[in-house]
Amino acid sequence: MASSASLLRSSTLAPVLSPLQSRRKPAPQLGLRGSPNRRRRVSLAASSAASPDVQKEPSPSPPEQSPDLSTVADSVKVLKEAAKTRKVPAPEVLSALAKIKKGKLDTSTFFETLGGTESPGRTWMLIFTAKGRLEKGQYFPLTAVQRFDAAGKRIENGVYLGPIGCLTFEGRLSWKKKILAFIFERVRVKIGLFGPVEIGLGGGDDGREPSTKDPFFVWFYVDEEIAVAQGRGGGVAYWCRCKRVP
Repeated sequence: MASSASLLRSSTLAPVLSPLQSRRKPAPQLGLRGSPNRRRRVSLAASSAASPDVQKEPSPSPPEQSPDLSTVADSVKVLKEAAKTRKVPAPEVLSALAKIKKGKLDTSTFFETLGGTESPGRTWMLIFTAKGRLEKGQYFPLTAVQRFDAAGKRIENGVYLGPIGCLTFEGRLSWKKKILAFIFERVRVKIGLFGPVEIGLGGGDDGREPSTKDPFFVWFYVDEEIAVAQGRGGGVAYWCRCKRVP
């Protein structure tokens, strides 16, 4: 686009003066003052015309989602579908677990989400277990439920066999960063219609706080529906939120 200076030719601006006209007195100038806004608009228009390269500043593009968060979100969808249907192929579940394990997430709310804010806490059903390198895994064939009580610092791990009975372990837990360590203090055995038999375990004698010298879970992901963790032995598992088992 040519500038206004190049479009305006000197021949069109220079008046054709006769010798008589050149000796006349110049016409008086009228002292008209335009409004400041008008002058400013004219100035801006002239500068735009003279500078065709001036472009409008581009509007900022919306922030892109972190690749880690996007990958984790897609993997979480896979695990939630698997928890509902148990029909997602094991290789897909293993792949989703591997991606979640590699994700860098904020873990500050994990413990409260996992164990609630009031006793007796929240219960979670085990869905899938895998070996450490996530090469093999399977849906857990039994009803295994864990209860985490963040307020009371208690843990309960149970396997439930319907009318046949159940086996539960109960103890205390501790939380540091994203590591939940625990010590079982007692075991309860219930068979058929008979009441549970409780047996004390040695871990309840000293009263010390659980640490990484004891069994523990390292949590990679926890929301209101599913939770993913790795045990001390290297196995990875995930749970879905469930109702308390009576």
